[in-house]
Amino acid sequence: MQTQFAPERLADSQMAESEKILRSCVHCGFCTATCPTYLLEGDELDSPRGRIYLIKDMLENDKPASADVVKHVDRCLSCLSCMTTCPSGVHYMHLVDHARAHIEKTYRRPLADRFIRAVLAAILPYPNRFRAALALGRLGQPLAPVLAKLPGGERLKSMLALVPQKLPRAPKPTQQNLAAAKKGRVALLAGCAQQVLDPEINAATTRLLNRLGIEIADTKDTGCCGALVHHMGKEHQGHVAAKRAIDAWWPEIEAGKLDAIIITASGCGTTIKDYGFMLRDDPDYAHKAKAVSELALDITQYLATLDLPKGEPREEVIAYHSACSMQHGQQIRDEPKNLLKTAGFTVKDVPEGHICCGSAGTYNILQPGFATRLRDRKVKNIERVAPDLIATGNIGCMTQIGTGTDIPIIHTIQVLDWAYGGPKPAALG
Repeated sequence: MQTQFAPERLADSQMAESEKILRSCVHCGFCTATCPTYLLEGDELDSPRGRIYLIKDMLENDKPASADVVKHVDRCLSCLSCMTTCPSGVHYMHLVDHARAHIEKTYRRPLADRFIRAVLAAILPYPNRFRAALALGRLGQPLAPVLAKLPGGERLKSMLALVPQKLPRAPKPTQQNLAAAKKGRVALLAGCAQQVLDPEINAATTRLLNRLGIEIADTKDTGCCGALVHHMGKEHQGHVAAKRAIDAWWPEIEAGKLDAIIITASGCGTTIKDYGFMLRDDPDYAHKAKAVSELALDITQYLATLDLPKGEPREEVIAYHSACSMQHGQQIRDEPKNLLKTAGFTVKDVPEGHICCGSAGTYNILQPGFATRLRDRKVKNIERVAPDLIATGNIGCMTQIGTGTDIPIIHTIQVLDWAYGGPKPAALG
């Protein structure tokens, strides 16, 4: 794609990077075949190629974001399916993140939109606030039909629909008694929303790793990794969160005591693996961010290096849902399925598995119409393979898909922990 950025504009490293990405696009349109919103709407502006044209015009001409640009960029899930499809290697993720940051700086959203975004940014990354908000949400669920009639009410209604009726109790901390000779040492991202919605995920991770001889380092709580706010265009808030996480891990990294940083939410993993890019211009954090990104591994990536024993054949049939942040963001496709098969399960692929379920961070709240259509499409495809349970590696997908089906949906690590001697997941009864 030909660009005409003024030289002074390209003095900014972020603008220079976006110009480079724009120039790599050859207009081929392959991305339209795998874009969920184009699949639903058939509108060129709701495809990656269409959004790239809008973003190019906005950035190249130093324009404030218009309402039309905001509408179509907001509809993007950041599922990154287009990046998997693109033959030219267009790094759409960095481009759309830049566009969202530009929108945040130059566009004044309607009051209802500003309010809901501010609420999400102020609550979701903070476990105690999120836990309290869920308690209030349960009380507010009967009011959903009334709230839906208010400006922005459909978003409030969708938010209340996602509130679980009961939150699981956090497992009691246990001493790490390694059942085998110590084979490694890792840090584990505690996360934010996940530790509220399903704290058993990290508990299962700790149990399984300990049984395999892997020690979990006792690092400071990292808090939110920054993914949620970063993809809402709140660049500064995302960088602050990233730096806090880096600071929590850095003493262990500097001492050479970590083999990996383990992440059990693939949405977080995609962002943490991008810290090196996000903070590349920060003189105090650039080298630290790069080191963290290089150490970051999804739990299934790490387990695949440990050569787990082959389990006896099991009767359960699993539909494996590959989160977009897993298959497109991190390019992890085979490891989770292979681990489940090695553990003895029959694993089935989901038809149209490359299409997003509609979760996408805060997307299922901010774009409830698209999100619900995508969820229903995903659930229909899952139910076609008639599984006993669904396994996935992202809490957002678990929450989203779980509202549309009675088939139990469980994190991959909980299934593996169960298969290798841990407790049966509560969702299985």
